[in-house]
Amino acid sequence: MNTRLLALAALTAALSMSAACGSQGGGNPAAPVAANETATDMTSETPSAEASESPTGTASASPSVSGTPVGAGCSSLPASGKGSPAELAKVPVGTAISDIPLLSTLARVVKKAGLAETLNSAQDITVFAPTNEAFNKIPKSQLDQLMSNRKSLRGLLAYHVVKGRKAPADMHGQLTTLEGRKLTVSGSDSTLKVNDAAVTCGNIATSNATIYAVDKVLMPR
Repeated sequence: MNTRLLALAALTAALSMSAACGSQGGGNPAAPVAANETATDMTSETPSAEASESPTGTASASPSVSGTPVGAGCSSLPASGKGSPAELAKVPVGTAISDIPLLSTLARVVKKAGLAETLNSAQDITVFAPTNEAFNKIPKSQLDQLMSNRKSLRGLLAYHVVKGRKAPADMHGQLTTLEGRKLTVSGSDSTLKVNDAAVTCGNIATSNATIYAVDKVLMPR
């Protein structure tokens, strides 16, 4: 098994297994529903669910790697230095999240879940990242309850990650998350939506992933 598959397997195991074990039904953000029982090791899925590969099995470059961030919220990113698109492209996604001010709450959630290094070691993933505003929409009591349960946090985060680096042109139809359920994406460029959440700034490249900041915390339907 090559390094890319090992990294994806580690991420899938850390996220989707804990989602299946620790999450319970309902639409309450403090208790994300469990992964589908049919969810399996997603490293065995077809190439259409992940980054395209060359005939030799080496992942080909994704358009999102060299793309430009899109969305009105991208104006909040620094033009240069830490947190700027140029610098974010040099660091892995777990680190990048902590470098983006509008994702500071998500960075705290990822750290609480113990997944920063797991995300950093993954390759070719797309992360739908709730902004600080998105977390502020969750009642404080529910957010506090969520933050106190690592398994629930991991299950929730697993629903925000898909395999493959998705460019805006790839954002349509349904995408299978590491949690096992699907996200519905629609729109284009600055009008992209994920389920009922709007993408405020998307196509943010990191060294191992692509980030789409969204204005709501995504919940499995």
